[in-house]
Amino acid sequence: MRRMKPLQPDAAWQRFESRMRRVIDHVHAHLDEPLDLLRLAEIAHLSPYHWHRVYQSLHGETMAATVKRLRLHRAAGWLANSADPIESIARRSGYPNLQSFTRTFGGVYGLPPARYRASGQHTEYAGPQRLVANAAHPVRIEHVPALDVIALDHTGSYMQIGQAFDGLFGRVAALGLVRPGVRMLGRFFDDPTAVPETDLRAQACVAGCADGELPTPLVRTTLPASECAVLVHTGPYATMGAAYRWLFGEWLIDSGREPADAPVVEAYLNSPRDTAPADLVTHIHLPLRPQ
Repeated sequence: MRRMKPLQPDAAWQRFESRMRRVIDHVHAHLDEPLDLLRLAEIAHLSPYHWHRVYQSLHGETMAATVKRLRLHRAAGWLANSADPIESIARRSGYPNLQSFTRTFGGVYGLPPARYRASGQHTEYAGPQRLVANAAHPVRIEHVPALDVIALDHTGSYMQIGQAFDGLFGRVAALGLVRPGVRMLGRFFDDPTAVPETDLRAQACVAGCADGELPTPLVRTTLPASECAVLVHTGPYATMGAAYRWLFGEWLIDSGREPADAPVVEAYLNSPRDTAPADLVTHIHLPLRPQ
């Protein structure tokens, strides 16, 4: 009997990464449904006894932690940006009652849902509180150099771009291109107030990777150098819509500057996988026309 040639480390990694990517895609597409571990094992084509250990090794968190993080992230967005009843948000987030949702959400976001909606960080950007926002979230103007990145396109809600980041980083890691100090960035081409949510275009990007051949749909591209207004946002990603409204509706008008014909870029200084939502730091880069 002929012995099979063992897989090289990168090939073995890619084999498992592609299976876990199918699992992640399924979870994002069925976030409203109960988590069926046996179904996920089928999608991964792995033993139901062991597939979740492979997932945790590759993604750095358990599947339960991933689902909890994604559901709470989405819930925070609904609380900050909609008037939907909190009881409805709790049910859509997979919680059997308001009490369990309140307890879990408060433990992660630091405020129970009702207080988060009424006084969370997103309210700092509303109306007459502009000076508070300016002090708490400073804007500086700086030259941002060109940056070579590997990118994966995303179409649809900007709140769901995390799925593209999961796919991007998993593929790059499987190719053996990840090096210490890689940076994650998002590139956003459309105004969500003017373009239907289903048509919004963005790219998940990673910078600082090694050279190497890329399979589709990954591409190499360059974020061009630009003078930018950089807003430092600290807190949950769900509050960033309000930060954008303040940046464009107040800071830009008062600054006397003009925006360049170029997309906004977000630079993520830490990761929601190992950082509490209140401690997430994002730099929003608004390209400006030369004076």
